[in-house]
Amino acid sequence: MRNQLFINNEWRDADSGATLDVVNPATEEVIATVASAGQSDLDRAVHAARAALDGPWGSLSARERGRLVWNLGEKLMERADEIARLETLHNGKPIFESRQINVPAAAECFQYYAGWADKIHGETIPVKGNYLTYTLREPVGVVAAIVPWNFPLLLAAWKVAPALACGNTVVIKPASQTPLTALALADIATDVGLPPGVLNVVTGPGSTLGRMIVAHPGIDKIAFTGDTSTGREIMRGAADTLKRITLELGGKSPNIVFPDADLDAAVRGATTGIFYGKGEVCAAGSRLLVDRSIRDAFIDKVAARAKKMVPGDPMDPKTRLGAIASKAQLDNDLRYIETAKAEGATLVAGGMRADIGTGKGYFLQPTVFAGVTPGMTIAREEIFGPVLAAIEFGDVDEAIERANDSSYGLAAAVWTKDIKKAHYVARKLQAGTVWINTYNIYDTAAPFGGYKQSGFGREMSVHALEHYTQVKSVWVDLNQ
Repeated sequence: MRNQLFINNEWRDADSGATLDVVNPATEEVIATVASAGQSDLDRAVHAARAALDGPWGSLSARERGRLVWNLGEKLMERADEIARLETLHNGKPIFESRQINVPAAAECFQYYAGWADKIHGETIPVKGNYLTYTLREPVGVVAAIVPWNFPLLLAAWKVAPALACGNTVVIKPASQTPLTALALADIATDVGLPPGVLNVVTGPGSTLGRMIVAHPGIDKIAFTGDTSTGREIMRGAADTLKRITLELGGKSPNIVFPDADLDAAVRGATTGIFYGKGEVCAAGSRLLVDRSIRDAFIDKVAARAKKMVPGDPMDPKTRLGAIASKAQLDNDLRYIETAKAEGATLVAGGMRADIGTGKGYFLQPTVFAGVTPGMTIAREEIFGPVLAAIEFGDVDEAIERANDSSYGLAAAVWTKDIKKAHYVARKLQAGTVWINTYNIYDTAAPFGGYKQSGFGREMSVHALEHYTQVKSVWVDLNQ
C-alpha cells in the first residue's frame, strides 16, 4: 500500500513531513497514514504536469496515447481484487460493490476513452473568400481532478480517462478520507509506462490543499465532484485565474411511482435507489413520490424491504449494506433523522445506529420516513445517507411539480406502464438523468451531470470530451 505523494513518477513525502490518517469506517481503526501535501508539493506536481504536457506526453501520437490509456484499464482489472479491497477498507462499501461494480466500471471507463484518443479531430470550414480555414481540437492543459469519498476510484476514472485521452496531464486530489485507490492508480501508471508528470497524485485536506488547487495559476481546468457548497467556493475561487471548471454536485432526486406501475419492480427500484452505496450517492433517489391512491401499501412494502436489509461486515462477499464512510457522515445522517422526527415525519423503518456485533464501526439502519411534506428539511436538503423521504402526490401534474420543487436537478425516475406518460414526465423533469422503470443504471457511453444547483458539464460519453479540449481556428490565405 503506497502512502506518499506521487509526483513526476516518483514517490515522495510531503516537504513539510505532514501526514493524515486513513480510518476504516467499519472498524474505526487507522489503516494507513498518508502524506499531506502543501503548497510546495502542489507546485512541484503542477510543474511536472506542465513539463510532461510540453514534452514527452505532448509529442506522443494520439494512437499511442490511447494505447496507454487502454492499458490503465487493463492493469486495473489485473489488480482488481487488491484495489477492490482498498476501496472497501477506506470507504466501508461492501466488497461486492467494489469488486463487481466499481473497479470494472473504472476499467471500462479508461478503455472507452482510449478508443476516442485518435478520433478527436477538427474540421474544415467553407468560409467566404479564398481561404483554407480549419480547426484544431487541442488539450486544455493541466487538469486538476478533485474526487469525493463516495466512489473514490470510479469518479477519478470519470475525470482522468477523458483528460488523458484528449492529451491533457492530470493532478488528482482524492478525498482525505479515501486516498488509497488513487495512489494505487498512480502505481499502475508507472506499470503501464505513462511518462513522468502525466499523472500525479497529491493527498491532503480539501480545506487547505483543495483551496491551493483552485488558486493555482498553473492549473488550467478543475473537474470536481462533491457537495454544492464546495462547488460554489470553487466557482468563486476559479474566477481569479479564469480556470475552466466542471461541477458534478449534490442531488435530491425524485423517484416517482404512479399507480399503473409494476409495483413490485418499483419497490425494488425505490430501495435500490436509496440504499445502494449506503445512500452515499449523488443521484440517490432520496425523495420517493408516491401516488396517494397507493401510498400506504407501497410505503409499507418499501419499509418491510428496508427492515430486511441488515448492515454487515463490508469485507463479507454476502454483505449488501456496509458502513457509513466516516463518523462525521454518520453523525450528519443521525441529525437529519432527529430533525425529521421533530418536524412531524413518521418513522416507519430504521432510524438508529446499527451494531454488527463488533461494537465498532459507523453503521446505520436503512431508514424510511412516511408523511413527509415538501417543506420538511429531509425533503429539501441532501442527506447523503440511507434515509428515504416518502411524499404523496395526487396526479401527474402535481407529481411533476413536486419533483421539480428542488434546488437540485441531478437525476429522477418514473415508474409507469403508460409509455406516453413516461415520456411526457421525463421531458418535464428538470434533471440531467431520468430513468424509466429502473434506477441507478450507468454506462460510460451515456452522459451524466446536473441541472440547476446539481452543477454543470457532463461526465462520461462523448460529451465529456468537450470539457477537456479547446478549439483553435486556423486561416490560410490562398489568394494569388
